Amino acid sequence: MVNRPDSKKARQRRHARVRAKISGTAECPRLDVFRSLQHIYAQLIDDVAGVTLVAASTTEKDFTEYGGNIEAAKAVGKLLAERAAQKNIKDVVFDRGGYVYHGRVAALAEGAREGGLNF
Repeated sequence: MVNRPDSKKARQRRHARVRAKISGTAECPRLDVFRSLQHIYAQLIDDVAGVTLVAASTTEKDFTEYGGNIEAAKAVGKLLAERAAQKNIKDVVFDRGGYVYHGRVAALAEGAREGGLNF
């Protein structure tokens, strides 16, 4: 019998390691990313108050195209940056959520930078 490593548990361990070093405040919230097979989610979190300030994802009603590709991730990043600008948020700390900074995660970050967020 072959024992396969549990990739979800490995990602959660990586994410916990990153979260031990990164924390968001009201002035500089944490940009958290969650990636599933068909969608991507991003939110700006104030860890001091334990509140989500801004959120965007491919599951929203006005998002019509497929959510599991790089173009969709970039669009979510831009949408999140727009909503953050409305709340006067410019600086964030990026939390890749235990994922490799590549593909959809990097595209979301690039879209957020194009939208005006600094990290």
